[in-house]
Amino acid sequence: MAGQVTVRSGSDFGLAIAEARTVRGLTQAASAELAHVERTYLARIEAGATTLMLDRILKVLRRLGAEVIVVLPEEDRGSRS
Repeated sequence: MAGQVTVRSGSDFGLAIAEARTVRGLTQAASAELAHVERTYLARIEAGATTLMLDRILKVLRRLGAEVIVVLPEEDRGSRS
């Protein structure tokens, strides 16, 4: 069964990305290549770097009683899709 991460902050998004990458057995470099972003950018996101806009959006959603939940992939270290 896939895990999940409840996202309440930009840092939580970074955690979800790192967890999904780990479950897939991918390095930061491979994940960055798949996403067409620089590896250093991905590293900053995973480390909890966030934006004011993202934090505000999440705050509005929380105040409205909504949750953002990232469902992690099943463990699949062989697939690279």
